[in-house]
This record gives sequence, C-alpha cells and structure tokens, in this order.
Amino acid sequence: MSDTVFSRELVEWMRKSAEAGDVEAQCVLGFCYFSGRGVVQDYKQAVLWFARAAEKGYAEAQQRLGVCYFEGKGVTQNYVQAVNWYIKAAAQGDVDAECNLGFCFFGGFGVEQDYKQAVAWFIKAANKGSAVAQKNLGFCYCSGTGVEQDQKQAEFWYGKAMKQAAEQGEPFRVTLGSVTR
Repeated sequence: MSDTVFSRELVEWMRKSAEAGDVEAQCVLGFCYFSGRGVVQDYKQAVLWFARAAEKGYAEAQQRLGVCYFEGKGVTQNYVQAVNWYIKAAAQGDVDAECNLGFCFFGGFGVEQDYKQAVAWFIKAANKGSAVAQKNLGFCYCSGTGVEQDQKQAEFWYGKAMKQAAEQGEPFRVTLGSVTR
C-alpha cells in the first residue's frame, strides 16, 4: 500500500466504500490519513478508520491501530492497547503485528520484558519474510539476548535482512529495528 498513489478522486471513492462498511476500504482510508496520501495528514481520522475496520476483525487495521497507540498518533500513547491490538492481528497471522509484538516483549512496552518471547515472535515474523524481524533476530543471536549466542545464526538472519535491504535499495543498519508500520 505504501507505494500506491492516492488521488483525491480515488480517496473519495474509497471514502464511499468505507462509509458503506467495506473494512478493506476503511483500512486504506485510515492509511491515507495516517500517511497524508490524497488527503491532509490527520492521525485522529486515521485512528477512526483503522478502529472501524479493526473492531470488525480486519487484521491489517488492528496492526495499524496498534501502531497508532504505540506511537501516540491520533490517540494518547498506550503500549498496553498497542499490544492488545497486535495480539489480535497476530492471531490472524499478520506478520507486522508479530514483529511488533517481538519488539514490545524485547523492550517491555505494554508487557513484562521477556527476551525469549521477543525471539519467539521475531522467529514467526522472520520466517514469513519480515526484514525487520530478520534483522532483530540477527541482533538477538549476535548478542545472545533471549537465545544462546550463535554467530552463524546471527550471520544467517542478518544476511537475509541485508539481501532484502539491497533489493529495495535501502541502507542496512545493524541495530534493533523499531515498530513496523
């Protein structure tokens, strides 16, 4: 969705579908407001549309609503609420929610810090191709955080993440990644 161009006309058509109850349109409209694509950026409107779709069980909207709570965009920052939404999305297999749960467990955001739980979530997301989770898992193996230190595993996961970064023309930094939007 991040590469999609949203014209004002497209956003208006999306709004009509969203108002008619289409959860995917609600989530996309939330993304438009969150990112300022085709509309003036408005985090409160983003939260409104993400929440409508999230409450109907739409995993991507649940994950994105979790990000809003984590970052305090459009709502008061609340890590516990963020984790609650991530759990709902992760239960449906949302890879970004899985990665974000790993980050929350790693840092103790909204949950008790638990490196082993962080690694478990990073593994789920990394195996589904999340470059952020792969990088985070590389960090954990390199530092021995939540797992036994294992340089071969660190190199393996860092290598997967670096390959994706190179394919996308992005720089690669050997640091713990943050929440995935």
